[in-house]
Amino acid sequence: MAARKCPFRHPATFLDLPSLRKLLDLRASTPTEQELDIRVHHPKEMNIVVHVSRRTVLTSALTAGAAALVPRDAHAAVPAATPPPVLRSHDPVELRWLDRDTPATLAGGTTWGVPWPRGAFSPDQQFSLSTAAGEAVPVQTWPTAWWPDGSVKWTAHAVSEDAPRAETYRLGAGRPATGAHAIAVRESAAEITVDTGVVRVAFARHGNQVVRSVRRGGVVLAHSGRLVVSRQDKPDTDGPQAIRFESFTGSVSSVVVEQSGPVRAVVRVEGKHRKGSREWLPFVLRFSLFAGSDGIRVVHTFLFDGDEERDFINGIGVRFTVPMRGELYDRHVRFAGTDGGVLSEAVRGITGLRRDPGAAVRRAQVAGEALPDPATWDQRVTSRLHWIPAFGDYSLSQLTAQGFEIRKRTGKGHSWLRVDDGERAAGLGYVGTPSGGLAFGMRNFWQLHPTELEITGAATEEAEATVWLWSPRAGAMDLRFYHDGMGQDTYPEQLDALEITYEDYEPGFGTPYGVARTSELMFWALGATPTAERFTELAAANSAPPLIVSSPEHNHAAGVFGSWSPVDRSTPARATIEDRLDAIHSYHQDQVDQRSWYGFWDYGDVMHTYDVDRHQWRYDVGGYAWDNSELSTDLWLWYHYLRTGDAAAFRLAEAMTRHTGEVDVYHLGVWKGLGTRHSVLHWGDSAKQVRISNANYRRFYYFLTGDERTGDLLHELVDSDRTYLVLNATRKIDGSTGPYDPDPTALPFGTTTDWGAVAGAWLTEWERNGDPDARKRLLASARSIAALPNGWVQGGTTYDLTTATFSSGPERTVSIGSLSSVFGLIEVMTELLDLVDEPEVEARWVEFCRLYNGTAAEQQAVTGASWGSLNLRQAYSRATAYAAVRLDDDTLADRAWQELRTGHAGYPDGHDWGTRRIEPPRVLHPVDEASFSTNASAQYGLAAIQCLSLVGDRLR
Repeated sequence: MAARKCPFRHPATFLDLPSLRKLLDLRASTPTEQELDIRVHHPKEMNIVVHVSRRTVLTSALTAGAAALVPRDAHAAVPAATPPPVLRSHDPVELRWLDRDTPATLAGGTTWGVPWPRGAFSPDQQFSLSTAAGEAVPVQTWPTAWWPDGSVKWTAHAVSEDAPRAETYRLGAGRPATGAHAIAVRESAAEITVDTGVVRVAFARHGNQVVRSVRRGGVVLAHSGRLVVSRQDKPDTDGPQAIRFESFTGSVSSVVVEQSGPVRAVVRVEGKHRKGSREWLPFVLRFSLFAGSDGIRVVHTFLFDGDEERDFINGIGVRFTVPMRGELYDRHVRFAGTDGGVLSEAVRGITGLRRDPGAAVRRAQVAGEALPDPATWDQRVTSRLHWIPAFGDYSLSQLTAQGFEIRKRTGKGHSWLRVDDGERAAGLGYVGTPSGGLAFGMRNFWQLHPTELEITGAATEEAEATVWLWSPRAGAMDLRFYHDGMGQDTYPEQLDALEITYEDYEPGFGTPYGVARTSELMFWALGATPTAERFTELAAANSAPPLIVSSPEHNHAAGVFGSWSPVDRSTPARATIEDRLDAIHSYHQDQVDQRSWYGFWDYGDVMHTYDVDRHQWRYDVGGYAWDNSELSTDLWLWYHYLRTGDAAAFRLAEAMTRHTGEVDVYHLGVWKGLGTRHSVLHWGDSAKQVRISNANYRRFYYFLTGDERTGDLLHELVDSDRTYLVLNATRKIDGSTGPYDPDPTALPFGTTTDWGAVAGAWLTEWERNGDPDARKRLLASARSIAALPNGWVQGGTTYDLTTATFSSGPERTVSIGSLSSVFGLIEVMTELLDLVDEPEVEARWVEFCRLYNGTAAEQQAVTGASWGSLNLRQAYSRATAYAAVRLDDDTLADRAWQELRTGHAGYPDGHDWGTRRIEPPRVLHPVDEASFSTNASAQYGLAAIQCLSLVGDRLR
């Protein structure tokens, strides 16, 4: 197992409050800022020791997992006060491909995560992988999370393209097999070189070439890999008289080797796009290379730090130069179309001519092979080759989700010829010769339109291959706010407007400054022009990279992610609920395609609320438009995948994580760490909150795949509570109109929606990196909430940023809202209380769970006041179920099922669970509609899933 490495953290800068304000003013006015790690005061050291819970676990999952454990050494990084874990035994785990079918090829390789029950393995445990038939598979392993006792909770694994292929595999303790190839990484002052045994890739440490060269067998197949961006100062849509254009190239500032084999190497590259004195659009690239593979996977992230009123991006891409060796008739172009289709062309075609060069010649060119000696051709062709046009430029542009077009031309200054078109391209191209070339592509190519694959100069000595994440053939990217404010200049006006469109508008808050987008690209340095069949295999791997997964049963038995259980239709009552869960999930999944929720900034999100009169989701009505994780849609989709193991469910949740973690969250600027509430534009609403940036929503994807970019997002959120020094989240509630002058020891930071999100970030950081400060802040804050006179419903609380503790007056008061626990608080508390032994915290949390749907008399008896008429009672049935298990109370368990069935603010038993087909001309095209809303579906899904797991034995 690879040694554990904690990610680099910038040293903290400690400032007094006036200095902090000056710095924040500077940061707000500087377009190209230097990000700093700011703390108002160093947190006091706290002597907190985490104990392993001695309580009975919530579900049979952990009990089942405890029967499968292997003795190993304790984790060396565990504090001395923590005793070594008691390790038991664990049998090998069966793994399979997510999409069930054994893939023909991989996207260079594949990386996946596997959970282990507490106490199963020590961090230095080695793992071996084999096919079901017993053939050894070289595998690389590294831990990604630990249990409090120091045993490994999650491991990530990687195999390469040349690994033996099988339907299923077995992963268990043992020495990993050695492959025919091993990654070799060499570092110098000027560059980093990664050799897979098949290709050798050189990364520049500085300059505007990210990749200096890609060699295969000593031959340079591609070089000068670089990032390109163009902007214009005015939008196309306003009919400007004159537009000024500028082009920028990515400039490298940092290159780090994050993994160095033996199976997988990862190189992280950071920088900004530069022209002259201007640097903007920070980028983070991760290159993954696999032993024995010619594939190079790139995870490309850029952050928008421009001015949306004058920076209109009209092209952003990744470009390589490809040497073109040989005659023009031996230069080939390939594009993947739809359903396995391939366009195969030569720069200088010799088929379809008036004179026939010969069947063998024609057959070789179509196949992408080197043509026979021209002396063997019909000389009526050979003597006239120079009259045949050479088409050196090609383009496949996907400007909408419903159509792509392929064009070509002889060169710049000449017209384009239309070649063909189709609906949804697989997003892979190739340019090269029979002696080698470059395949280049982008995942989710049509979903993330407007995209393009472009080849230029193939008729010259060097071609250029560009993957355009935003095609220059599309209109320029317009990130401006969609209306002028309509006179909403004061808080009373904004609150009044909220009453009609549900949009929380405020001038200056609809900015995209600091949002990001991540795309996944693939490059293959091929030793020859691929056959059509081979190219189709590569295109499939590019579109849906094959992934290895562990089963729902194993994941459940490992005891991860709280209260859930695999699908169980063993009784009619269970089967009914399973059918309903499938119905709501299938409906929302199908709506993505029926409503075309695609596009560069949109793909991955879903809409919030439906308009039955227009038979349309309310895409244009304020806060009813894009969902932006409202009421934990992300959590619902991930739990559905965990239970079912369904590939389509995984892809839906994966796309949402890629979107909501990047586009809906600020990664730069004064609001860094905050997300934006639901709105017509993903960043449009003025409510900037941690409930949206929420680590609880991202951690599933990180642990299930080991994706490093998601790891970055999780790490970003560890200090997101500091942002409340900058933004008064309650400004419209308390009417604050003057300068915000916060006291860092008494911030307006909620104990429920706010704390639940940050607690998830601290919990994940502690699990991932053993961060003692994250653990201290997590436990100190939880203990302080429990110590409040009324715990999680105490009113008038404030937050001390320096100690991560809450306080209030000594009197019992009640302040409770229905949204308090529906942004991951219930789920994170379930996990936390299973990890630590905190009786006071547990008692107060169970009290909250019992009382939310309790009677006014019960609430009065405990907290001194009724909690009023609370909403979302169906959603809180899972809180009742949790209390039932902790208190061993069958009456509460029965009450939980009654709450779910009654369906307050959700779906009662008598709800219509079907869909209705709406046909033209009532709508633009046929669509299905149902009596579902995204919020209600998410909360019904979470409540039903957790009730089944917690109190399923009481379901009648």
